Amino acid sequence: MAADDPVINRVHSASTATMGRSLNQVRNHQLVIDEPTHLGGPGEEITPADAFLAGVSACGVLLVQGRARDSGVQLDRIAVDLEAVRDRKDTSVFQRIDMLFRLTGPSQPEAVQLVEHYKGH
Repeated sequence: MAADDPVINRVHSASTATMGRSLNQVRNHQLVIDEPTHLGGPGEEITPADAFLAGVSACGVLLVQGRARDSGVQLDRIAVDLEAVRDRKDTSVFQRIDMLFRLTGPSQPEAVQLVEHYKGH
C-alpha cells in the first residue's frame, strides 16, 4: 500500500423486526442502534448521535495518545468527557459540543500541546 492510497471504511446497516432499531455490521462487530425515544424508537440501545459522539470522543483519546507516543511525551492515562447539546425540534444540528480532556503524566504545557494537536485535526 502506498501512503497516498485511500483508507476505506465499510459499514452495513439494516432494519430489524423491531420498529426504530437498526443492526449495523462494522467488520466483524455488530452494533444495535435505536432511533431516539422522542422520535418513537424503543430506547433500549444507543442512538445514532451516541455512536457518532463516541467516535469523536474516541478520536480525541486516540489522537492524543498517538501524538504523545510519537513525540516521546509520557502519558499514563487520558480520558475525554463529551457533552453535546441539540435542539429537540431539529436533533440533526448540534448547538454545542464541549469536550473535557483529562491527562495524567505530561506537564501542563505538554498536555496543552497534545490537546492542540487534536484540535488541529
